Amino acid sequence: MRIYTKYGDKGFTRLYGGDRVSKTHIRVEAYGTMDELCSHLGYVVSEMRDYPILDDLRLECEEIQQHLFDCGSDLATPRELRPYKQEPANVSWLEERMDEYMHIPPKIDRFIIPGGHRIASLLHVARTMTRRLERRMVAVIEAEEAVNEVGLIYINRLSDYFFVLARLVNDRLEEPDTVYKRSAKIFREKK
Repeated sequence: MRIYTKYGDKGFTRLYGGDRVSKTHIRVEAYGTMDELCSHLGYVVSEMRDYPILDDLRLECEEIQQHLFDCGSDLATPRELRPYKQEPANVSWLEERMDEYMHIPPKIDRFIIPGGHRIASLLHVARTMTRRLERRMVAVIEAEEAVNEVGLIYINRLSDYFFVLARLVNDRLEEPDTVYKRSAKIFREKK
């Protein structure tokens, strides 16, 4: 089997189900952004392999790559031609991890500037890439195209997860977070 089809030589591709669309179609932009994020996360996973103290987090990131491929598969499906792959259980899985990890690093009361250890910085890049993916998914919805709404919820949680994970990595590797010095105190405990 060949890896190339030559079909895209004219700027078109096919979605699941056979619909022919431009490579600039909003749905293609969305799952292309998902692919970028998944590839970047692969780089994060590779960097984590050098730090056994991060093995549990590396395994979580590998699981997230699986979830992202589910999301991409759902995005490539323009109609409900098959059941969606992204499920509410994946959203709960992220929420449980964030709830567990939020109490570990030192509390913050100001904005954090991406930095610290290089792996934490890479996770902040993943966070911003996730936000871009979220915007692309919203554009698909605004164009009144069918989208797995659970996928959008998952992606929204995922950017928060990457923020929490970046802070946790800095904590485990004993690197301080970089605080935005001109930030007013913004994060307060709820009463």
